[in-house]
Amino acid sequence: MVEIDGAFGEGGGQILRSSLTLAALTGQALEIHNIRANRSQPGLRAQHLAAVNAITKVTQTSVEGASLGSTHIFLKPQTLKSGTYQFDISTAGALTLLLQTVFLPLSFADGRSQLTLTGGTHVRWSPIWHYLQASWLPMMSQLGFRSSCELTKAGFFPRGGGKVSVNILPVNLLQPMNCTARGALLRIRGFSGVSNLDDAIAKRQKHQALRRLYEVCRDSKIKTLRLPSPGKGTFILLKVEFSNGGCACFSALGAPGKPAEHVADEAADQLLSFLSTDGCVDHYLADQLLLPLALITETSSFRTNCLSDHLLTNAHVIKQFLPVSIQIEGQRNQPALVHIKGVRL
Repeated sequence: MVEIDGAFGEGGGQILRSSLTLAALTGQALEIHNIRANRSQPGLRAQHLAAVNAITKVTQTSVEGASLGSTHIFLKPQTLKSGTYQFDISTAGALTLLLQTVFLPLSFADGRSQLTLTGGTHVRWSPIWHYLQASWLPMMSQLGFRSSCELTKAGFFPRGGGKVSVNILPVNLLQPMNCTARGALLRIRGFSGVSNLDDAIAKRQKHQALRRLYEVCRDSKIKTLRLPSPGKGTFILLKVEFSNGGCACFSALGAPGKPAEHVADEAADQLLSFLSTDGCVDHYLADQLLLPLALITETSSFRTNCLSDHLLTNAHVIKQFLPVSIQIEGQRNQPALVHIKGVRL
């Protein structure tokens, strides 16, 4: 059995999700205490409980302590099972994080899985759906993971109600990653979207971002979107691509009283800050890459713009389950080079 202290490091929901994924992949029993101990509302919230229940479904097991507010759970995964699954978050909790929790286990299951997920698709403190589509899923595909997805409805805070469909196929051949020098800046692409608001808001976000980015990259293009949704919301996502295969994505969300120009500036500021470093992948993707790379036997290396607490915490959790080597050259909150030699399941 693997025992995890949920108060370690950044002490948030990531420890829970990574532990659930690793328990499902390895079949090891898992006990977590102090779940989300460092948050203002400790314990399982709706989106975390949904992740726990999802893992119990795909591993055909039961769980102790799975209730709202619980700070302790125990489960012993049985057999990974592909199939057709419906995973629902009743609030605007991030369905993107739920998908990332079950994606790797189902990639190692016995066949194709078809998922329908409902909840928040564009909410704070999580990757928005367009980040997954523009950055995470393409990178997973490059590594050898196979999937397809479709956004049916967007879900913004506070209503949620977003809906996505995902197909996941078993992995075939996994390839290591090597992205330590990003090369030349090729292009910047993006999306500026609204739901149940004036299209002019999306256009204002777009034009403000382009004004900020034109000096660093004249090949900058942003597409405006109108997304079906039960609620109102806006977002912008900017992606920068490099000649050696590196990329970085940054997004921002609208809010009542927040001017469209401020939304654009928030994302543009992040992108321009990234460009001032020698990072090849953004710090969000760096954190999300550790776990899949831990399942590839060859050594992978990448350079990120910022060594985050999330990455350090994730590295610690992975080592509790797998005999992997993770070497990090750099200081916290500074650019860093990461080397990871994974293991075969």
